Amino acid sequence: MVVVLRPETAPEKIEHLRAWLEEKRLIVREFRGQEQCVLGLIGDTGPIDIDMLRSLDIVESVAEMRDPFKAANRAIHPEDTVVRTTDGLSEAIGGGHFGLIAGPCSVESREQILAVAEAVKASGANFFRGGAFKPRTSPYDFQGLGAEGLDLLLEVKKLTGLPIVTELMDIRSIELFEQVDVIQVGARNTQNYDLLRELGKLKNPVLLKRGLAGTIKELLMSAEYIMASGNENVILCERGIRTYESAYTRNTLDLSAVPVLKSLTHLPVVVDPSHGTGRADLVPSMALAAVAAGADGLMIEVHNDPPRALSDGAQSLTPEEFDDMAKRIFKVREAVM
Repeated sequence: MVVVLRPETAPEKIEHLRAWLEEKRLIVREFRGQEQCVLGLIGDTGPIDIDMLRSLDIVESVAEMRDPFKAANRAIHPEDTVVRTTDGLSEAIGGGHFGLIAGPCSVESREQILAVAEAVKASGANFFRGGAFKPRTSPYDFQGLGAEGLDLLLEVKKLTGLPIVTELMDIRSIELFEQVDVIQVGARNTQNYDLLRELGKLKNPVLLKRGLAGTIKELLMSAEYIMASGNENVILCERGIRTYESAYTRNTLDLSAVPVLKSLTHLPVVVDPSHGTGRADLVPSMALAAVAAGADGLMIEVHNDPPRALSDGAQSLTPEEFDDMAKRIFKVREAVM
């Protein structure tokens, strides 16, 4: 349920109404715009007398919410959310802030990730990505460097100033991620609700990827698990879904999800064309299309030697290719802003 209060309602009256609603065991999300205050009521609103609520002199309107996602719903939070890194001073995504996240699929060595980080930063990237723990289809493939890889990422952050984005796979490793700027939840864990609840107890921003065959509604409900537990710093990521096509692309990149999500939720939406296509030659065109569709950011895999990459080399750009693409990305953003 959404309660829109009249402009210039006295703060003490808002607090009185909020306290009364919370006595009904409702979670009350408050959003203050330039002129009005909106209260989003989450929980069982059955006991609430809607007619009585509408009759209050401070209430302008009351509307029922039929969508199952509440905290993530734009009806409760009309303005775009800006997700900032935990220090609140570094980088942000959403609300006009564009996140260009770039780096290798896997952390392989100090020299490798430092070289890539310096290159992508010079090209305009404002976040550095790299996998310390890697979910792989085969148990015999490279699984990442683990805790050692996290230490290397934090060292690169210190040397370059780039906030880091890396994937958390196991709830048992969550304490290791305390200093990670943006914790990524991969497609295989999108509906790992125990993990999502634990991430909701943190302050770290969470980049939540769409499931391998997940619907838009399922993605939003996964975000709801994190937000319902207290962490509203969620970034949604469209990374392609499985369809009938498998011969020419790794996944099918659903760019229509970008404007749909932007209409349904206030959360930032980024696009990962690297996993979405699985082909380095398709990444630039899909990245440009994502920007034109209104994405708040991009997540691009970049490797200094893709043929020798330990994972996902086929979809990784070289630093030179990334630099060329980044120049075009910024021009498209200027054109559509």
